[in-house]
Amino acid sequence: MTLVIIGPVTKDIIRIGGDESNKVGGATYYQSFVFEEFYNDYLAIVNCSDESLVKDFPDASKVKVIRKDDTHFFINDYPNPDDLNIRHQLSNFARIPILKSDLEDILPENIDGFVLNPLNRYDFPAGTIEYLKSFDVPIFLSVQGFLRIPSDEVNGNYTIKLSNFEGLSSVLSGVNSIFLDEAEANIIGMDYDVDEMVITNGSHGSRIVGDSEIKIEAVKCDNPVDTTGCGDTYMAAYVTQKSLFKSSEIAGNFASSIASEKIESFGPYNKN
Repeated sequence: MTLVIIGPVTKDIIRIGGDESNKVGGATYYQSFVFEEFYNDYLAIVNCSDESLVKDFPDASKVKVIRKDDTHFFINDYPNPDDLNIRHQLSNFARIPILKSDLEDILPENIDGFVLNPLNRYDFPAGTIEYLKSFDVPIFLSVQGFLRIPSDEVNGNYTIKLSNFEGLSSVLSGVNSIFLDEAEANIIGMDYDVDEMVITNGSHGSRIVGDSEIKIEAVKCDNPVDTTGCGDTYMAAYVTQKSLFKSSEIAGNFASSIASEKIESFGPYNKN
């Protein structure tokens, strides 16, 4: 049985203070390193125009590319190296939707669950979400991408604004776990037909809201250097343990620990 992770791979520029670096990015990219370590039977499906980005994944043989005519591009700017909770983002808002027809011939025969990582509203049309729901397996979905809309243009890219939209309830209906932060929860509210909402709040920890609320303490990090992809890492770590042990509390505590480890080094999660 296989966990299927779906979402764009990106070309990123990371700016921390005066230092700048070019990176491969995207939630699916960051998550693949966690799954490689803790849930080895996975398949990553990415949509992009530049297939060379796949070589930076931990195991390129576990990645399938849906070839599109554009690639997501992000600039992540951390103006204060001493406070990595402050981030300014720009994006090209690529319109490269993942369609049912893109997936029909590449999904594995036996699937444990889907991990869905939209980076903007165009990535997962409603028809694609309904198709994936038809497999009747757990779906873990990151909400943030559905809330992103372009705002001010800056040199051909756009600042990012978060906004609710009318079709979100239908998209989320029947999803097992949705992942978002406290600011996003304030935007969309809490009244959705999902099993649980996993809500992160940086160094203040996280909470899991289902039949009851479980509070997860943040694991202290003595030397934070790179928070890019931290939420994606948390989500993937949560999914591994939730899939294995069916316990939200175990999953949340494990995810908090792994997210803390991730921010102590640059780039994706590295156990070493």
